[in-house]
Amino acid sequence: MRRERGKQKERQLRQKKAFPPLSSRLTPRQKYPPAILLMGPTASGKTGVAVELVRELPCEIISVDSAQVYRHMDIGTGKPDAETLKAAPHHLIDVIEPDENFSAARFRDDALALMREITERGNIPLLVGGTMLYFKTLLEGLSELPEADPAIRMVIDTMADEAGWPGLHKELKRVDPITAARLEPTDSQRIQRALEVFYITNRAMSDLLKKPKYVYFPYAPVKLALVPSERAELHDRIATRFEAMLELGLIGELRKLREDYALELSMPSMRCVGYRQAWQYLDGAIGLAALREQGIAATRQLAKRQLTWLRSTKEVTEFDCLAEDLGDQVVRYLKQELTFRQ
Repeated sequence: MRRERGKQKERQLRQKKAFPPLSSRLTPRQKYPPAILLMGPTASGKTGVAVELVRELPCEIISVDSAQVYRHMDIGTGKPDAETLKAAPHHLIDVIEPDENFSAARFRDDALALMREITERGNIPLLVGGTMLYFKTLLEGLSELPEADPAIRMVIDTMADEAGWPGLHKELKRVDPITAARLEPTDSQRIQRALEVFYITNRAMSDLLKKPKYVYFPYAPVKLALVPSERAELHDRIATRFEAMLELGLIGELRKLREDYALELSMPSMRCVGYRQAWQYLDGAIGLAALREQGIAATRQLAKRQLTWLRSTKEVTEFDCLAEDLGDQVVRYLKQELTFRQ
């Protein structure tokens, strides 16, 4: 234990020598301190790279993951294990209960508060995850959309029970064709939100999103993306990872959650990939083979959406997430980039 603490202190001293406190590094021309944004699809190895960065640079990790905010949802969210969290603590993990809501607006507020604290400690905020909406909200600010209305959502859910989400997608196409065009007919969460906004404001969400936004982000972002050179290999990783989740006890984890909380399938926590399919299995709607098949397929679809978003993001430095020396590549790049910015 003492030897490990000694090694940790040595690493911290080396980091301080190589990267003195931010306040001493910023020049008059450098208006904002740096913030590292490590993005990528599921199973791209973000956590492993983040741990290496914490070892080599004065960084503190902020999780950018809409599923890992929930307590007791560890297996299905791919949450870092205790040993990893001890070596590289993560902020914004285990924040709320599974029957609570966590919005993009709350993420932005919490992340900015943490980033300020990290910077004041002389460290660099390292934002790591695959929830692209959170990254977008952090960088581009929030649109002035109405808050959720439980009564209207209940009405929409009732309509969905009768007509199905593809039926509600047709309704959305009638009132807001621009938003409908970018959504899949089965994307229940986003269809519900778009219809909710229309029913509250009597205006299409796509029109409201055109309004200029005030953006407060006092940092110089260093945007990194871990992307696969071979999509098929990423798909293999996803399948292996989902199989491991089942072996570790995903079904049992959900069974315990349903015993401890008054959960419903429509809740945001239960819309997470893996939990939706495990819920259907526990209800007897699908068998184990279908759970495995549908869970892997849904995770691949998630990765596809994440990669699509990354392709549209500007000023991003990409790394092949399949490279054997991925961590070393990212560390070398950041040491050079951060030194260059001094």
